[in-house]
Amino acid sequence: MQKIISGIQQVGIGIPNVHEAWGWYLKNFNMDIPVFDDAGWAELMLPYTGGKPQERQAILALNMKGGGGFEIWQYKSRTPEKAKFDIQLGDLGIFAVKIKTEDIDKTYNKFKQDKIPVLGNIEKDPSGKKFFFVTDPYGNVFQMIENNEWFLTNKALTGGAEGVIIGVSDIEKSINFYGELLGYDKILYDTNGEFESFSPLSGGKNSFRRVLLSHSEPRKGPFSKLFGTSTIELVQVTDREPNKIFKDRLWGDLGFIHLCFDIGGMDAFREQCKAVGHEFTVDSRRPNGVEEEVFDMGEASGDFAYIEDPDGTLIELVEAHRIPLLKKLGWYLDLSKRNRAKALPNWMVKMLSLKRVKKVRE
Repeated sequence: MQKIISGIQQVGIGIPNVHEAWGWYLKNFNMDIPVFDDAGWAELMLPYTGGKPQERQAILALNMKGGGGFEIWQYKSRTPEKAKFDIQLGDLGIFAVKIKTEDIDKTYNKFKQDKIPVLGNIEKDPSGKKFFFVTDPYGNVFQMIENNEWFLTNKALTGGAEGVIIGVSDIEKSINFYGELLGYDKILYDTNGEFESFSPLSGGKNSFRRVLLSHSEPRKGPFSKLFGTSTIELVQVTDREPNKIFKDRLWGDLGFIHLCFDIGGMDAFREQCKAVGHEFTVDSRRPNGVEEEVFDMGEASGDFAYIEDPDGTLIELVEAHRIPLLKKLGWYLDLSKRNRAKALPNWMVKMLSLKRVKKVRE
């Protein structure tokens, strides 16, 4: 099978209390569809978990308005660590997540009213799109950015993740990586200097080169209509030496731990990544070279793998096989025998709404 990218499935967020965090994201970002809520052990992530399995709780939550979701992740076998330094814009790794909103002014005013920490004012990026920054209770930065592409139309002010801001050390290498392997071959802007709109951010008054990437080809695959068009903003600080955001810490510690893509054709990805020098560092189908059964995440199942971008930022690739809809009735969405290049009918994707919750139970 050829490789297929459906879009950004989720951004992983390491937090200290998984249900408390999900409650905040549900209330403020409308992440109210739990695809799975699973407790267990991270047994295959040994390169990034100190060489031994770690107990964890993970919730994958989506917003049916459209965009990627969050994998909200908490260590249970250890206390998750925060960075030992102040993370600044341009440090290497995922600095912020871009969240879609159809009315930037209403969203800004609502967040101010609700006393959510808003950083600065509504600004415009170099392409003319309006945005503002906020932080969650754990200090993670989100860029609320105007968007007019939606899977569902409803009263919610925000959708899901449109993309991320990633700090890089060599922007040309990163452009090649994200373009060649993940289809981000379209440059929406490429600009240098100091940016007043960055000034409310930690380290935002430095000088940067920033490049916004998107994809010239529409995404394909079962959930491509839900995930929609996405962007990756690469930011290289030019007047200081950046730190690695996860320096001396483990995957799953506090902050944005990975960027995950919903894909098809895992074998094709494996071969391409190997050919260009970005081999899988974790592979659920072949841990230690041994073929395994499909990986289970509670009631959900599929294959997953990890690669690293040129600066070590973790990119997850997930090929879903089975997704639970109504567990009590034994309803599942089986993708294992479907054409991976074809989008699911809207009515079928909308069935995920059956899992909607109004309040998080501790």
